[in-house]
Amino acid sequence: MTTEQRRADVGRVVVAGAGLIGAGWATVFLAAGLHVTVNDPAPGAKDRLLGDIARRWSAVRRLGLTDLDVPPALVFTSDLDGAVAKADWVQESVPDDEGLKAEVLRRIDAVARPHVIIASSTSGILPTTLQGSCEVHPGRVIVGHPFIPVHILPLIEVVGGRSTSADVIGRAMAFYEAIGKRPLHVRAEIPGFVANRLQEAINREVFHLVDQGVATCEEVDAAITDGPGLRLAIHGPTCVYMLQGGSGGVAYALRQFSPERIADWSYNYYPEMTAELIAAFDSQTREMSRGRCVEDYEAERDEFLIRVLQVRHRLVRDMRDPEDHADELEHGNPAG
Repeated sequence: MTTEQRRADVGRVVVAGAGLIGAGWATVFLAAGLHVTVNDPAPGAKDRLLGDIARRWSAVRRLGLTDLDVPPALVFTSDLDGAVAKADWVQESVPDDEGLKAEVLRRIDAVARPHVIIASSTSGILPTTLQGSCEVHPGRVIVGHPFIPVHILPLIEVVGGRSTSADVIGRAMAFYEAIGKRPLHVRAEIPGFVANRLQEAINREVFHLVDQGVATCEEVDAAITDGPGLRLAIHGPTCVYMLQGGSGGVAYALRQFSPERIADWSYNYYPEMTAELIAAFDSQTREMSRGRCVEDYEAERDEFLIRVLQVRHRLVRDMRDPEDHADELEHGNPAG
């Protein structure tokens, strides 16, 4: 089935909220050739949105998500109800405040056509909670959780609530895949979903290590970026465990590195967030930035991610299908 066929029932999308997440979604949807309408009541939101999309556009071009030199026009409106009434898909991306989301989702559910999926970009609110504010068709409200930068990182966590049918999940998965994302079906409602739970396990250790003076913020970052973080970009943690076991696989690795033997290698709680600890993190991270602004870091991050994704795509393709790309491998062709 072609990309066009898989998204045939979605031509018009509405993004509610034009902040960091909403702007990323708008960029992705425009790159996919969809008609995009954005709503955000904040003063100056339209100008910020257009500027954000313009800055992101070269990234989606380099990733092969569009061949357009400039982003196509979108519609920016203050009429959320009117826009949603014509939409085929709604991506709610307002700030992660439960009360605000409840009100926005209630309004969207009241006017959206019955078949339209309403996906929330929330990073932690459970979909059953979100569905509770919707009286018309609560089962079509799901979580479609992206990762920053939304226009670059492929992963989207798709989470259904108590009222969600398998058909809604299937349609959501197909839609996200059709626009170039890597949807992951989170099979049960759980706080933090999947990726954020993994991230929090690392963050928890970071706070303990700095709090106890074991390492500085800069040293902790280096421990990830120059160590396991590099291999995790191509092989996930379960695959890394398998490789540790060699030909013996995970079973052998777990005998050598049994969680029972290394239980004291990590914490299962956060340290107390004292004023001193917060001040230490603030001063250390400011010092390690050495005067660089957030925009500098974002540009470096985006360039790194684009290059890694391009290399990963070529590597996986060539390793799995070497005969089809033998000429490229022999002559070092960087195209792809």
